[in-house]
Amino acid sequence: MRTATGRTIFPPYAIKRFEGVKVGFIGMTLEGTPEIVTPSGVAGLEFRDEADTVNALVPELKRRGVETIVVLMHEGGAQTGTYNQCNGIAGAVTDIVQRTSDEVDAFVTGHTHQAYNCVIDGRVVTSASSFGRVLTDLDLKIDRRSGEARKITANNLVVTRDVAREPSQTAIVEKYRALSAPIAGRVIGSTSAEITRATTPAGESALGDVIADSQLEATKPAGFGGAQIAFMNPGGIRANLDAGPVTYAEAFTVQPFGNSLVTLTLTGAQIERMLEQQWQSATLTRILQPSIGFSYAWDPTRAIGDRVDPASLRLNGMAVDPAATYRVTVNNFLADGGDGFSVLREGTNRLGGALDLDALSAYFQAHSPVAPGPRDRISLVP
Repeated sequence: MRTATGRTIFPPYAIKRFEGVKVGFIGMTLEGTPEIVTPSGVAGLEFRDEADTVNALVPELKRRGVETIVVLMHEGGAQTGTYNQCNGIAGAVTDIVQRTSDEVDAFVTGHTHQAYNCVIDGRVVTSASSFGRVLTDLDLKIDRRSGEARKITANNLVVTRDVAREPSQTAIVEKYRALSAPIAGRVIGSTSAEITRATTPAGESALGDVIADSQLEATKPAGFGGAQIAFMNPGGIRANLDAGPVTYAEAFTVQPFGNSLVTLTLTGAQIERMLEQQWQSATLTRILQPSIGFSYAWDPTRAIGDRVDPASLRLNGMAVDPAATYRVTVNNFLADGGDGFSVLREGTNRLGGALDLDALSAYFQAHSPVAPGPRDRISLVP
């Protein structure tokens, strides 16, 4: 909701009638939204606890004659079973459901990209994976007189490709596919082998190395930022690259967000603080992918906030001086404090640069065939 007014941007709930019976739907994003989006995009907004928010709305819905309530929530959990099971469900969703009023009958959840079909605290809780791969069929039987839900069943269905395509939708897709084909199919370079997002135990990926190197190269010249180091957030790397020719469409699939590069000045001490912010909690880790020439080690046995070995920070073989300043390139999402890297908002002498995808394309054009990154820049303390 808006901090200044205490009002939500969109209606907090909707009431639908089914054969004359009212059903309330409460919709919300997750309390942690500011940690996963560009901070400037949510400036002036407040994201409150999910359970508390629902509990505050339930009495209002009850006053409006609603007895069946479904929560649509962009927060979730994970389980170890298959798409229609609920084995060992864990995560934020369990606490939220258990703290939510018993007047809520079902929860449709998301965020974690997991599929599950659970009953938690006596309520149906579902999630339908991600990218349209699963659909949840939720069946509610409601008493006409009382408006209460008497039976709720859920079934997760795998989306198959064994049905006929919808003609009008297919026509739209084909129209724009034809228009974009000359750009999408343009070969920008090649790889000598598959380059993937698979990480080492320390959290470094071959594709992360390559992307960070491309961003360093794009901003290294004095007139383009004078960068000495670049870091890429792992959540912005969305696909692997196969061996062989690389098209613009494939590169776009890897980096689809259209972020621009920002080069800013940080001290060595601020760089160390940034690296410590890679661990947001015991279960939330985001290891930044560093460019060539930068290396460090961290200790997973140490407490959060004290995992990076300061003496291990190296730039081109030289120790990083906590008091010295360095030019660092990140994308605008990170530069604005995204993913919890708040120290980056302290960066000075900011200079905007090219789009991240343009930097990657130029790198492939200059260096093909591009080899997988070495994954030797981040290590674990022995």
